[in-house]
Amino acid sequence: MLITTMIAAALSAQAAPEAHGSHAAPVAAQPASLSADESAVRAVLARYKSAIERLDASGTEALFTEDSAVFETGGVEGTNKEYLAHHLGPELAAFHSFAFSDYTVAVRMEGDLALATETYNYRIETKSGEIAMRKGVATSVLIRTADGWKILVMHNSARKPKGA
Repeated sequence: MLITTMIAAALSAQAAPEAHGSHAAPVAAQPASLSADESAVRAVLARYKSAIERLDASGTEALFTEDSAVFETGGVEGTNKEYLAHHLGPELAAFHSFAFSDYTVAVRMEGDLALATETYNYRIETKSGEIAMRKGVATSVLIRTADGWKILVMHNSARKPKGA
């Protein structure tokens, strides 16, 4: 499978964890100037995040490859198209608001692949008035295509913040 091969190649290229055993993705300070590729990858992620906050995922299909794979909090969601139709789309329709805060992103370029880790908090208010606050993380593999950078694999998960 193409996706599995690309991810395996990307992951085998990653450096070993730091000596103290941390497996957390680095959240490095922003470099003074980003490469054009890293800027483009960050723009794809920002467009997706913005669509979620607008509660309108229309047009986000262009941010993903046709054979993308989406995983969310222990679930295999299928392609982005399937995820939008059966999960994210109906959820967004039930929300009154969705807001991210404390957002950070780290991007590692590996040739025609980019590995991205996003950390954030978010607050959802449903149309019925329920409120959910979560601490989340997303890891994505993006690939350079003839049409620009696209998300090949996205995995996100969330949990209640401590003390909530």
